[in-house]
Order: sequence, then structure tokens, then C-alpha cells
Amino acid sequence: MNPEEVRRYEYFLDNQFFTDIDGAEVQRGKVNVSLKVERKVSTFEMTFHLSGMVIVSCDRCLDDMEQAIASDNRLMVKFGKEYAEESDEILVISEDEGRVNLAWFLYEFVALNIPMKHVHAPGKCNKAMSARLRKHSAHRSDESDNAEDEVDDDDNILSDEYEDTATDPRWDALKKLKNEE
Repeated sequence: MNPEEVRRYEYFLDNQFFTDIDGAEVQRGKVNVSLKVERKVSTFEMTFHLSGMVIVSCDRCLDDMEQAIASDNRLMVKFGKEYAEESDEILVISEDEGRVNLAWFLYEFVALNIPMKHVHAPGKCNKAMSARLRKHSAHRSDESDNAEDEVDDDDNILSDEYEDTATDPRWDALKKLKNEE
């Protein structure tokens, strides 16, 4: 590859890719990867664009759900005496090796793009599990014992669960000031 030359590559990460990687966060998915490699004088600048979806467990009902993935990432690769990761974006590979396996980096880009909280859209959670969760929720009212009748209240099950707990009076005063604005 000549200096200042640009090459483009396309990859498709499927269930087999995630199975082979054997990572804890993602076991299934379909993600398209566009990779642009630019050779600079002494480094290779790799720009990744990922888009697709992965299968994760819903935090609320534990059923599988599709989580959209879209990210842009960058990796700088330079040659040195031995392999080293200087930072999240700078990788040194051995001059003798001259190759880098991008599989784990691609997996990390996908895994780091998954939101901390993943729940189904309102009304899409498993109804039986939602009913059980409401039944055993610490903030249920006596009227909600008939949980099967409340099928679209998925959003209210876990939201603001600490809202009704006793707080320091100083915080209450600050909340009043905030609410007045």
C-alpha cells in the first residue's frame, strides 16, 4: 500500500462471528461494517462505520429483543518492536508480524455501543413476566393486584423506583426550588 493510499473493505458480522468470538455481552446479531484504511507516512488510520442490530435480553421481562447498533470508530495502527495498545485508539504491531486481527476490535465496538438499559418498546414486553413483576414490585398499590388487566403499563414498572423513598429535607428544599423554575 502506497503512502496516502486509501482502501475500503466491507464486513458482515453474523451469529457465527459472535459465536466464534465467544464474548459475554453479545452472542447474536447482524452488523454491517464499512472500513476505510488510509496509509499515512508511518501509520495506518482505520475508520469503522458499524450499523445493524444485536440480540440482547430485555432488562424488564428477560425476553430476547433486537437492539439497534450504529457507531463510528477510529483505530490508528503503527509499527514497533512488539505488540502494544498505547490507548483506546492507538495500536502498535510488531514489524515482523505486519498484520492485525480486527475481529476483537469489531466485537468491542459493537459491545460498547449497546446502551446500559435495554427494554422493549412500550407494550412489547412479555405480558406474563410484566404481570409477575408488578405483583412483586415494592411500589405496587393494592389496586394493582389485578395485574393481568394492566397490560400496557410496562414503562411504569421500574421507573423512578426510588422517587417515593424518604429523602433528606435539604434535598426536598432543593427539589422545590428546581420545580419553581
